[in-house]
Amino acid sequence: SPDLVLVYGSTNSTLAAALVAAKLQVRVGHVEAGLRSGEWTSPEEINDVLTDRLSEVLFVPSRDAADHLTADGVPAERMHFVGNVMIDTLSWALPQALTLDAAARYGVNGVPYAVVTLHQPSNVDDRAVLRELLDALEHLARSAAVVFPVHPRTRQRIRTHGLRLPDNGRMRVLEPLGYLEMLSLVAGAALVVTDSGGLQEETSFLGVPCLTVRPTTERPITCTHGTNRLVLPKRDPILAAAERAMARRSPARPVIERWDGRAAERIARVICEDERFELDVPLAATSPRTPRRAVAIPQPLGAG
Repeated sequence: SPDLVLVYGSTNSTLAAALVAAKLQVRVGHVEAGLRSGEWTSPEEINDVLTDRLSEVLFVPSRDAADHLTADGVPAERMHFVGNVMIDTLSWALPQALTLDAAARYGVNGVPYAVVTLHQPSNVDDRAVLRELLDALEHLARSAAVVFPVHPRTRQRIRTHGLRLPDNGRMRVLEPLGYLEMLSLVAGAALVVTDSGGLQEETSFLGVPCLTVRPTTERPITCTHGTNRLVLPKRDPILAAAERAMARRSPARPVIERWDGRAAERIARVICEDERFELDVPLAATSPRTPRRAVAIPQPLGAG
């Protein structure tokens, strides 16, 4: 049997693999451990919490994730502050993604455009919420081109609820895209509107303004040090936040601690060389921006 089963993220397969390994008495290592949104209705939240409980070695992407594990009673010696493996992948793939010029392929090159993804149950399962979001996108497309790769779950819910996708000449409704095409689009976007956890991190690294349509996030560092802002699923707050975000984009990319493309290397050194990466040992000088209130921390834009 293996000495260690390494699981990543917060999907159902993550939890399933961790559970099987634990029942077989095999050590589990969790990459992206400690992420918490406080939304127990979120499938990812349930998977994160249970996977962390089953794991012996916890690889955290940020200090707030380590704080969550400490609050759960996890000893410091089981945690390793390695950084974000998603940023490793992005850094490696970005040059290739940019050669695709996906903006030209989908007819939005040379103009400001927004990329939209929506799939969370809280946004697409309730008919009234989904209708409000589609209305917001239709209005957003009047001021900017909108590229909307539609998740299968979302497309099915639109059909089930008797709604329709926005029909606007500046709206590009697409099938789901591969990673490189999506990265190419996001890198050139003036704005991303999403409920995806990964896009919150990718946009922060790329310096692209992001509106996350959720009341909370398991990645608060993207709000305090990155380009992410939270907003409730209501048309007017989304449009107001979009207008501000697109007008204020900075050419500078945020600097986030240990998001340097070497997280996977650190994980390998922990596993193979028994090395430690502790939270109180800085690896390099960083210059995070002064933490700012996101529009939804502690209360999302549009609440009340």
